[in-house]
Amino acid sequence: MLASRACSLIGKRAFSTSVCMRAHGHGIVKAEDFSVPAYINCRGTPLPDVDYTKNLSSEQKALKEKEKASWTALSVDEKVELYHIKFDQTYAEMNRGSREWKTVAGVSFFFLAFSGLLFIWQKKYILGPVPHTLSDEWVAMQTKRMLDLRVNPVQGMSSKWDYEKNEWKK
Repeated sequence: MLASRACSLIGKRAFSTSVCMRAHGHGIVKAEDFSVPAYINCRGTPLPDVDYTKNLSSEQKALKEKEKASWTALSVDEKVELYHIKFDQTYAEMNRGSREWKTVAGVSFFFLAFSGLLFIWQKKYILGPVPHTLSDEWVAMQTKRMLDLRVNPVQGMSSKWDYEKNEWKK
């Protein structure tokens, strides 16, 4: 009996996302419509599909009307303003180098300096003294022992030692 009552209540009111949309309507953001052309400012597309300025002010509308007449009547500033209605940047502005390389170089040098300081700190406080097996005397004794044992006589170190003259082969 309870189940049939619950089903009848659910049947009267259909669940939909529109109920949630009405409840949270103030937080809805209008999505971008990607089916219409968009303004893209890059050297690869010199003539974008749409103008840079979509909504013209009254001064810009008057300038657009003045554009229909002779261009010799327009001043240089008006021509520049007309250009910036259609395009955001000129080619000179697009080709102008940025100062981003300074940031990249600064961050790179900072991390190089930090890693150098870290290496010096580790060498001083973490790493112990150099092992005695890396000293010149120890390496000489080890080499002499390997030659006495004739280690790898075909292609290795012993093949480059002249046992009769007691010196390295040339």
